[in-house]
Amino acid sequence: MTLRLKALFVHLFTATGAVLSMLAMLAAADEKWSLMFLWLVFALIVDGIDGPLARRYEVRRNWPTYDGVLLDLIIDYLTYVFIPAFALFQSGLLPGWTGWCAIIVITYASAVYFVDTRMKTKDNSFAGFPACWNMVVLVLFALEPNFYLMLGIIVALAGTMFTNLKFIHPVRTERWRALSLPMALAWVGFAGWAAWVDFHPQSWAHWGLVVTSLYLLLAGIVQELLPARD
Repeated sequence: MTLRLKALFVHLFTATGAVLSMLAMLAAADEKWSLMFLWLVFALIVDGIDGPLARRYEVRRNWPTYDGVLLDLIIDYLTYVFIPAFALFQSGLLPGWTGWCAIIVITYASAVYFVDTRMKTKDNSFAGFPACWNMVVLVLFALEPNFYLMLGIIVALAGTMFTNLKFIHPVRTERWRALSLPMALAWVGFAGWAAWVDFHPQSWAHWGLVVTSLYLLLAGIVQELLPARD
């Protein structure tokens, strides 16, 4: 198979995320939250694989007629932002005005963040929280903290999107990647497990989600506090 065809198939693989987002949305419309999150986990796996493939087969050079970055952003907004925000509101985890506040903050702040050309740092991390609301909302579904605490977490994370606080990319951030990548893979495993058991409160997956989520959330900030030695 030629490099051009391989590059094309990478684009087509990325586009499967749109189908997965529709399947997740249909599950959400039926309030089948566990199924919705399972589809979103599959979409997250696709998103984690297509980037390395795109760089390996140089899709910008070998199939430039498709804009892989734009395609990725469209699907990311659906799977990372829009569907999780809908689920958070529709589920009733945030009642009344708190639900409205959450979905407005999530969708509006994320739309602005996605078009910010400064979102990436020099070490391929993110400047500000990278709008991974699919991960945040899944953890909130699993743990079901007080709704005021949920709203506080959402507003705080949205606020960091417009700061220079560093958040790692578990694949592209080289520093600590030997730990970050296994943590990210473990998060995916715990997320799938939690959704599979319908977020049963006694599932050990919840503890795994807490540990891995805290690492992924705070590793970049700790890296800033502890600069790498030359």
